[in-house]
Amino acid sequence: MDKEIMWLIVGFTGQALFSARFLIQWLASEREKRSIIPVLFWYFSIFGGTTLFIYALHKQDPVFIFGQGTGLLIYCRNLYFVIRTKNALQGEEVQLAKASLHDQST
Repeated sequence: MDKEIMWLIVGFTGQALFSARFLIQWLASEREKRSIIPVLFWYFSIFGGTTLFIYALHKQDPVFIFGQGTGLLIYCRNLYFVIRTKNALQGEEVQLAKASLHDQST
């Protein structure tokens, strides 16, 4: 396979992943009957953005490199916030369960 064809496949794959995040968000919002951003949205943003960033590096396009690079930082930061919040909520649930068990035993 021609090298340039391979890079086009990489670019289109990245674009498909990146675009799929909006389909994921739309379907999740329809299911909930309100606007939400599911965690999967951020994973698709990161995977698609990374693939497009690699493609931009290959093309040596500074505008595309800058755009995808800064976007990746934001997507990773948002995913970090989601995971941190989830872990904090799980920690609170554990503390509540322990307190409930302690109250029942006294």
